[in-house]
Amino acid sequence: MQTVIDAHNISKVYNPDTIPVHAVNSVHLHLNRGEFTALVGPSGSGKTTLLNIIGGLDAPTEGQVVINGINISELKPNQLINFRLHNIGFVFQAFNLIPVLTASENVEFIMLLQKRPKAERTRRVHELLASVGLSDKLNVRPSQLSGGQQQRVAVARALASRPQFILADEPTANLDSHSAATLLDIMEKMNREEAITFLFSTHDQRVIDRARRVITLVDGRIENDSAATQIRH
Repeated sequence: MQTVIDAHNISKVYNPDTIPVHAVNSVHLHLNRGEFTALVGPSGSGKTTLLNIIGGLDAPTEGQVVINGINISELKPNQLINFRLHNIGFVFQAFNLIPVLTASENVEFIMLLQKRPKAERTRRVHELLASVGLSDKLNVRPSQLSGGQQQRVAVARALASRPQFILADEPTANLDSHSAATLLDIMEKMNREEAITFLFSTHDQRVIDRARRVITLVDGRIENDSAATQIRH
């Protein structure tokens, strides 16, 4: 299998010179292409910190993260920004859509940064919003969308760059049961049909039940790493 993420000996210490807080402690994590994995644990266990380090949004105090054979820990800031732009999709709990842009413009924005041709951007936007069931919301701004619809736009935006993998931080936390199920159906379909790797940081049992691998963090360390007992097809 193709290795997508290889996080080796990752530690993150905040306030090292005063009262050290070990948010992540000597974590080793290896993900192959096409995995659908939930990172779980109590609040303060280090889930979001580890996710941010893997995504290059935060730097580890120790260790290295290798993505598709590239050690992102060694990249310069501008190189890291460019690498994230072309390789990683992000889905956040708070949606993080640009409020003054329409749904289609939010999805297109990543491709504008990538300098993709106009025709390609237009085609991709329509394909993605159709895939998340929002073909009729192309010109609607986030404030006019429900929470579930906003999160589906966020997923479409994450997919726009054709990333190798998607990091999702509590993506269903603000959603009702129906919206969460719809969102997870969409992400499972993308995982199954396009072999996109998903890594979730979550407390949500609805996400955990769908995961094919569950990694439990406690006090910044991996306490358990197991495949779910029932694989969904």
